[in-house]
Amino acid sequence: MPAIVLVGAQWGDEGKGKATDLLGSSVDHVVKFNGGNNAGHTVVIGDQKYALHLLPSGILSPGCVPYIANGVVIDLGVLIEELDGLAERGVDVSRLRISSNAHVIPPYNRVLDRVTERFLGKRKIGTTGRGIGPTYADKMNRVGIRVQDLYDESILRQ
Repeated sequence: MPAIVLVGAQWGDEGKGKATDLLGSSVDHVVKFNGGNNAGHTVVIGDQKYALHLLPSGILSPGCVPYIANGVVIDLGVLIEELDGLAERGVDVSRLRISSNAHVIPPYNRVLDRVTERFLGKRKIGTTGRGIGPTYADKMNRVGIRVQDLYDESILRQ
């Protein structure tokens, strides 16, 4: 079974989104394996423009199953906003699969991200302030909130 793997090697803005869009109609699965909603790309299909920041572009190809893998950090507000926006435009979003091990960006990590940038002053990193870095730190420290944790309130209270 042949596979096409498109990896950006963490350079950013190398055209992964555009290449994925071009391949999207000819593949069965598209996986977003890491990152968050800090970047985005615009997909043009016919006369329709779609701006995606979190969802894999495969969601726009009817025969494709899009996945958000466990390496992605998810802002639930952005996820719902993008899904609702696509559904309103007639896109079938029910095909989306999300790893139960993907981490969720809690609101306090967005605040922490912005405060840290401000505190660093001239040494700031230049983050987007969306809490992505602190959420990855939580993941590495094994204290982050995963999608599967949202199903059990007792886990969230720990």
